[in-house]
Amino acid sequence: MTEPRNDGAMGKHAARGRRSWRDGEKGQALVEFSLILPVFLLLLFGLVDFGRGYYTWLVVTNAAREGARAAAVQSDNATIDAKLYGSFCSGYPSTSNCAIDASKVSVTKTNVQGTRGSETSVRVAFNFQYVTPIGNIMALVGGSSISAPTIASTSFMRLE
Repeated sequence: MTEPRNDGAMGKHAARGRRSWRDGEKGQALVEFSLILPVFLLLLFGLVDFGRGYYTWLVVTNAAREGARAAAVQSDNATIDAKLYGSFCSGYPSTSNCAIDASKVSVTKTNVQGTRGSETSVRVAFNFQYVTPIGNIMALVGGSSISAPTIASTSFMRLE
């Protein structure tokens, strides 16, 4: 003969509380969110900074081309600078309304007003800075950080 089981009120509640804590899914969403958040932010910040970097590359390339064209028609240094900076600053010589920060731009010109038929070159470099904390997130996710690049373009043209 088996004895009737005597689970007191305390025993029933303790077992039910322990079971629901183990079998519940209340913390699962929080754990999954905390695992995927760094990857999601890395993608989002990467898109933002990639778009800015691509735009900056287009502006720097166009500025080098404009400067080389001005140099190719035997312009002096001041005219070359005016054409070059004027390609991304709407009110040059004022640099208050520029597509990129003019103080971070460096320009190198070679063979300005040289002999006709020879080659002139204009190199424009820009020290790009990230606006998002992508380097810190890369260090968190992958263990290494990324440094801000220097975006540069060189344009060559024959002197006319």
